[in-house]
Amino acid sequence: MSSVLTIRVPEAVQHDLESLAEMTGRSRSWLAMEAIKEYLEREQWQVSQIHAGLAEADAGDFASTEEVAAVFDKWASRAD
Repeated sequence: MSSVLTIRVPEAVQHDLESLAEMTGRSRSWLAMEAIKEYLEREQWQVSQIHAGLAEADAGDFASTEEVAAVFDKWASRAD
């Protein structure tokens, strides 16, 4: 089931959306829906990770100095 959502966008955004729709053979609605879905997935993931991190911090679950150093050493050795 789908419902109608009306939004106001700057003319430049509408122009870009129409241009991309024409180039890809997709409808403006399809492109807008895909953009909204991707945004929501990304934001929901990020917010859930923030909440999980806050819960760990509230529980006192922090990385030790040694664990942090090991991560830095791992990435520093890859940069060489």
